[in-house]
Amino acid sequence: MARSDESRPTPAPDAVTQRLLAVIDALVQETQPRQGARYRSTLTTRLDRDLGLDSMARSELLLRLEAEFAVRLPESALLADTPAELMALLTAARGSGQPLPAPGPVSSPALASAPGPPAQAESLNAAMDWHLARHPERPHLQIYTGDETLKTLSYAELEHGARGIAAALRRRGVAPGDRVALMLPSEPDYFIAFLGILRAAAVPVPIYPPARPAQLAEHLRRHGRLLTNAGARTLITLPEVGQVARLLRAEAPRLTSVVTVAELGESGGTDGEAVPPGETSLALLQYTSGSTGDPKGVMLTHGQLLANIRAMGIRLEVTPEDVFVSWLPLYHDMGLIGAWLGSLYHAVPLVVMSPLAFLARPRRWLELIHHHRATISGGPNFGYELCLRALAHQGPEGLDLSRWRVAFNGAEPVSPHTMQRFAEYLAPCGFRPSALMPVYGLAESAVGLCLPAPGRGLRLDRVEREAFMARQEARPVAVHEGEDREPALTFVNCGPPLPGYALRIVDRDGHELPPQREGEVEFRGPSATAGYFDNPAATGELFHGEWLRTGDRGYLLDGDLYISGRIKDMLVRGGRNLYPYDLEEAIGRLEGVRKGCVAVFGHRDPESGIEELVVAAETRLADPARREALIRAIREVSVDIVNVPADVIRLVPPHSVLKTSSGKIRRAATAERYRCGRLGADAPPVWRQALGLAARAGLQRARWRLGWLGERLYAGYAWGIFGLGAVLLCLLALPLPRLAWRWALAHRLARLAAGLAGIRLARCGLEHLPRRTPCVLVANHASYLDALALTAALPRGFRYLAKSELQRRRLPQLVLGRLGVLFVERFDPRQATRDSRRIAAALAQGDALAFFPEGTFDATAGLGAFHMGAFVIAAHAGVPVVPVALSGTRAVLRGTEWLPRRGRVRVCVGEALAPQADDWAEAVRLRDAARAFILSESGDPDRQAR
Repeated sequence: MARSDESRPTPAPDAVTQRLLAVIDALVQETQPRQGARYRSTLTTRLDRDLGLDSMARSELLLRLEAEFAVRLPESALLADTPAELMALLTAARGSGQPLPAPGPVSSPALASAPGPPAQAESLNAAMDWHLARHPERPHLQIYTGDETLKTLSYAELEHGARGIAAALRRRGVAPGDRVALMLPSEPDYFIAFLGILRAAAVPVPIYPPARPAQLAEHLRRHGRLLTNAGARTLITLPEVGQVARLLRAEAPRLTSVVTVAELGESGGTDGEAVPPGETSLALLQYTSGSTGDPKGVMLTHGQLLANIRAMGIRLEVTPEDVFVSWLPLYHDMGLIGAWLGSLYHAVPLVVMSPLAFLARPRRWLELIHHHRATISGGPNFGYELCLRALAHQGPEGLDLSRWRVAFNGAEPVSPHTMQRFAEYLAPCGFRPSALMPVYGLAESAVGLCLPAPGRGLRLDRVEREAFMARQEARPVAVHEGEDREPALTFVNCGPPLPGYALRIVDRDGHELPPQREGEVEFRGPSATAGYFDNPAATGELFHGEWLRTGDRGYLLDGDLYISGRIKDMLVRGGRNLYPYDLEEAIGRLEGVRKGCVAVFGHRDPESGIEELVVAAETRLADPARREALIRAIREVSVDIVNVPADVIRLVPPHSVLKTSSGKIRRAATAERYRCGRLGADAPPVWRQALGLAARAGLQRARWRLGWLGERLYAGYAWGIFGLGAVLLCLLALPLPRLAWRWALAHRLARLAAGLAGIRLARCGLEHLPRRTPCVLVANHASYLDALALTAALPRGFRYLAKSELQRRRLPQLVLGRLGVLFVERFDPRQATRDSRRIAAALAQGDALAFFPEGTFDATAGLGAFHMGAFVIAAHAGVPVVPVALSGTRAVLRGTEWLPRRGRVRVCVGEALAPQADDWAEAVRLRDAARAFILSESGDPDRQAR
């Protein structure tokens, strides 16, 4: 691994150099215990390619060097390629005579209260105009530059710079709707340029900037396909890019202009805005595949961005009194939309530090939260883990985190272990565990999809491993002392979908699954993208009817989402999305590697939650020296292609990397072998492998077909039973002269039909049901089977209320009318008044009425708001309200689907609630009391609390 120049003698290192190299070697040995102990670094050793130190390891190295030498190194130390470069920086820091002081407290500007957000704005431009009209001098951004200088931008200052950029772009021929690529670090120029593109009515295309100048050419070469797909003719970027502009244009032929913010500013002018964009105008292309694979630019309109920002603001209870601190990259949706554009819309002051500053000094993030008294901040799981490593060296002393109320964790798998340690370690600083907030989102939904309410903290679900792995059932672990049980699987609760959004879980055939069954997560909502820019094939794969595929697996429980894994081959490494195909291709071209026999996959560390990048490459090489040389070559290729070194490189014998019958790499199966310690073990003969694979595939297909057939056979049988019951009802019950007799027979037929259909009916609280006196029965509404369940469970007859539209159909009118159903008008106020009189008359005659006060239902779990009609009628008539809680009907017949399942339905009757008065306040009391009982007994979550 270590490189040395053998052409001339190397001078003996001095004491400082020896200490530096000793710190590096110690870290390498800890990071790679199987390889690190065999090598010693030199001043010319490459930290990434030779030692395999990625960004997180480099951050740890900086912390150790600062502790060893009692100095403060600049952020540029994170980009050092060799120990010699680190030595130069150490020498400069030591030569100053004293350690560099840590940045001290800052004084946040005093802020006047701001009005509510621009709820009527149809575009980001209009939202900006709304703020400019009301508080142009309000500080919006506080940006820490590389030298810790704090730059503050008000709305007016940001607007002034953006108008100049917009004017310069228009003079360069940028027309409304044109795509303009933006490749800048987290500096003031980024925000000014982004808003300037919007002011030109163009579409920003954020691209992540190069980490090191030495990698600039390769970085730009890899972005050629992205720029070509976007059709970007202009790139706003760093001055250094001008040196290789010709190379960039060769990779992206449509690109005609590569400019800097300074060059655009020199042209002067702040002439008026182009034709303002509207709600449906394209506002952003957010690329999800980075620089590898097939570029996929998520199309997001102004209306979609605002819809997502508004929904997240409602869920998080955001106000202008909040303060947001962010180190998140601005080329990523969480940093760009969640942190900046969300703060801009809600008038929340945003404090920005660069991702590089965070990696170099993770504790600085907490210091800024402390100094600015921030209430909202967060990032991917690796950021929390990195912070814990830094605190192990520097400690949490002097931090006050008591105002931090939303500590979100998303964009990669959330580690419960990391979150729990973070809360415990920072508890002395006032950090509250209830602030922890695992979240889930994706670029195809703008950014956010599932967020819990603030203050819930970390919630986990421990499920039986065997049931989950074999049958995808999230069955809770039963705790039995003294039993030697298999370790449980633990999944993190990511909260319910945002207001206005919906989730569902589907199986391989696209059929919706009930709660606690794992499958693919699909969503829909007001910010759902219309597809990928200029990529109809990928867009077609994204949609499943009106639902969008996320590519993630998970399950629902009480309306909340639990993510269990990814369907995609995408890896998450250090907060970045990596795709294996390009890396596999490049490694396969190395001498000594069997072409097409390389698998790249992720392995998640169970303790830290960090996903390791693993390379498995087949080779026939046996000589140790040649194998070591090949490992170094693979590490170099890894850095070149995905900008991070591989954590684990396994050279395995032929046929170790598993493939499908068509020759495609089976990454998941190869990764499972690696996790089980069987990667590279002697494989059985090819014919036996093929036979085993064919047998398992045939068995799996047979199971799917049998399951599919069984579902439909049962559905046909159940509907046959229900249909026969309806025929018997018409023939036997409807001719009876008395309504009470008709209801008694309907009750018995419903019980018989439910039993024959395999629906187990449980009842409780029947003693609370008035037998002969009038009452108003209210129940939650979750399924078309609710009426059947009530009719089968309750011995007393009652009259349903149904929408008047059913009265216009002859057969439903005849059947339902004979059963005493009262038809009510929903839209005509005058007819509704007359209907109320009929309902009151029915109560006066001694009838019992049955209401579903939610009005309607959908597939999403949760108890909705109750309409007041039933409770006003009960209060005015002076009759009791009887709450009835239904549970299980949604699982038996979910949402608006027509495939019933066997299951258990429970009907629980609560104590009758007698009205004490006949006014509105009493009706509200009756509603709240009935809803509280139904909420506690139904098992449904409260949608109103979200």
